[in-house]
Amino acid sequence: MFAVYLSIPEAENERRGLNTANGIRRAKQMGRYPNKAPLGYINLTGLDGRKYIAPQQPEAEILKWAFHLIARNTHRVEDIRKMAFNKGLKCSRTNFWRLIRNPVYCGFVKLKIESSELLLVKGVHEPLIPEKLFEDVQNIINTKRRLLCKRNELNDLFFLKRYLTCPVCGRKLCGSLSAGRSKKYPYYHCSISSCKTRYKAEGVNDTYNDRLQQLVLTKNAIELFSMVLEDVNINSRKTAYLNERKFLLRQIDENDLFVSKARKLFVANKLKYEDYRAIKKEYQLNVGPLKIELDSVINKLKNIDDQSRLAGRPLTRIFRGFASLDVADKKYIVNLIPPANVNPSTGDFSLLVNQGLSKIISKGKISPNNEPSKL
Repeated sequence: MFAVYLSIPEAENERRGLNTANGIRRAKQMGRYPNKAPLGYINLTGLDGRKYIAPQQPEAEILKWAFHLIARNTHRVEDIRKMAFNKGLKCSRTNFWRLIRNPVYCGFVKLKIESSELLLVKGVHEPLIPEKLFEDVQNIINTKRRLLCKRNELNDLFFLKRYLTCPVCGRKLCGSLSAGRSKKYPYYHCSISSCKTRYKAEGVNDTYNDRLQQLVLTKNAIELFSMVLEDVNINSRKTAYLNERKFLLRQIDENDLFVSKARKLFVANKLKYEDYRAIKKEYQLNVGPLKIELDSVINKLKNIDDQSRLAGRPLTRIFRGFASLDVADKKYIVNLIPPANVNPSTGDFSLLVNQGLSKIISKGKISPNNEPSKL
């Protein structure tokens, strides 16, 4: 009887454990997330008594920003984690790597099947990022890669590389620096040495920018574009960017003040050289990404101001901010609107607008009041 009394509670516990596991499994099969909400989400209960997860601010916005920054491949993941920590994301290094690999942020729930394989089920919760962005981040963090920031300055000079076709031999033009007497000059040239085709990169880039400014919105697309800008809510975005700029400036000032104090201690022989050098190295590691992000925010504010000044006037010149874009955005536009028909002697060319884009943009010319008019 004593053995019976001991076995009954144990059997009851096993039965309850199996029921709980089966309930969690059924919930995941339905797309619900029954566990404790990951960072950036919060557990809530609906009116019908069912539990669900919803985005929690400000962690959700910080994680969304971190995913987009990782996808650009301009910073190390550890540097992004430190910047996110400064923004208010309290997360360890191990947990951060676990978060950026969790598909719950793109709207999926992981379900382990009997063969110990993981199955992704479409969740009913609100995703923080698109599925394509999550896949891009996984490709970056799971493969050996080179950071693009080290080549951004050079790529900015040759953003038309591999898009220009040699008018003599038909091969794609490359880009490189030619050494002069006092400095190096950028040139687009043919990929084979026997072909003597080459053009000054600055002139070709300016030509592309000028040709791009001649593209304007068609009459039917202007109204749609204005409605899109209204939905974006420029004022709320400007407020968010202003707050982000204020936060970044405060972070840079704090780091500058810290290094200034360390420098005074080093001059007064109260701090060893090795310690001062380590502090300075940490300062460069923290402030470098902050300044890059600050420049990006300033450019976004400038674009918003340009949009505000255009309020009440026809919104036709949609590429007027092309020169201030980063390399990735420039190449994205060049991929949509590539150069074509390069002149062998002058290097002049036209732009190739496909049939789909021709329904919303067309060629125009700049009028004396600096506004485009249809040709």
